Amino acid sequence: MKGTLTRTAAALLALGLLCAPAHAADEIRIGFMTTLSGPGAALGTEVRDGFLLALKHSGDKFGGLPVKMEVVDDQQNPQTGRQTVERFLKRDKVDLVTGGVFSNVVLPVLPSILQADTVYLSTNTGPRDYAADKCDPNFFALAWQNEDIPAAMGKFASDMGYKKVAMIAPNYPGGRESLEGFKHLYKGEIVEEIYTKLGQLDYAAELATIRVAKPDAVFFFLPGGMGVNFIKQFDGAGLSKTIPLLAPGFSADEDTIKAVGESITGLYNASQWAADLDNAANKRFVADYIKTYGRIPTMYAAQAYDTAMLIDSAVKKVGGKIEDKAAFRKALRAADFQSVRGSFRFNTNQYPVQDIYMRAVAKNAQGQTTNKTVGVVIKAHADRFAAECKMAAGG
Repeated sequence: MKGTLTRTAAALLALGLLCAPAHAADEIRIGFMTTLSGPGAALGTEVRDGFLLALKHSGDKFGGLPVKMEVVDDQQNPQTGRQTVERFLKRDKVDLVTGGVFSNVVLPVLPSILQADTVYLSTNTGPRDYAADKCDPNFFALAWQNEDIPAAMGKFASDMGYKKVAMIAPNYPGGRESLEGFKHLYKGEIVEEIYTKLGQLDYAAELATIRVAKPDAVFFFLPGGMGVNFIKQFDGAGLSKTIPLLAPGFSADEDTIKAVGESITGLYNASQWAADLDNAANKRFVADYIKTYGRIPTMYAAQAYDTAMLIDSAVKKVGGKIEDKAAFRKALRAADFQSVRGSFRFNTNQYPVQDIYMRAVAKNAQGQTTNKTVGVVIKAHADRFAAECKMAAGG
């Protein structure tokens, strides 16, 4: 009889009609795809380095599990992204995918990742659709919704009394949504709304248009090398003498400061994180990042560091049983880790609820040109699309 029952149970298991108890996995497999070449390479490098530092801080394991991870350069190319993700899902059978910087690469690959019931942790982009009606139990935004930081700059511009603002961004989802975010909380007039090619580095025509418009300020969203060139050319054209520049933090971060030099001093920029935030997790992160890589970390590095620490916390919470996908997602939603940005939790759409700070580029006590926190623009900010998310509680 015992043999008969054993054979019957084995047959039921093979048919998927009897649930075997969940056992801890031997490892966690991560597909890490980011931008490591082209104008956006500095951003992907920061994402990779921030993530790897967190992995080091967690003992080169996540939740006690060894980590099997391949880091791949998406070349800021959607086709490369598709090929990479197909390999992650079919050959490597990863447990999650992360590392993306640009929405023009992330958006085309998200459907295949989510349809495969695989978790995607966004280290940077936070597209509107996935914050609203396309929200998905497997999609987590660790940085922001694309409009959040620009919206804070729109509020700041209004508070500063700027009546007329010109705006410029690359013509791709992240750029368009950023300018929409600025307009959401800005009370004045938009005198120019300029869209450029993604990766454009020459802004002579756009600067001529801005000069004619005579705005009180210019808001720009131009990540990586795009922003570096724009600021240099803006200053070279003499416009910085009469027109203030306003930026989201990722367009005035440490990589940009280093590349531009002294002319960026005084530029105001909003961010959900700053290197001088006074909390223990951030102090350790910043000190060890500088020690390891010889440079002050950027927002991108901070976001990736938090992403890795979230994974570590979730794997611990499920006791290494990451095969139980519902439990693993629940553990991720709990966000039971110490964020370097301070207060952090997930909203119902799995996008952040967090403070947004105002930073200004200035000299620090060591004489370095860097960002200094000057205040909080919005406390416990939640994106405006969460109400459109109909995701069932518990995912």
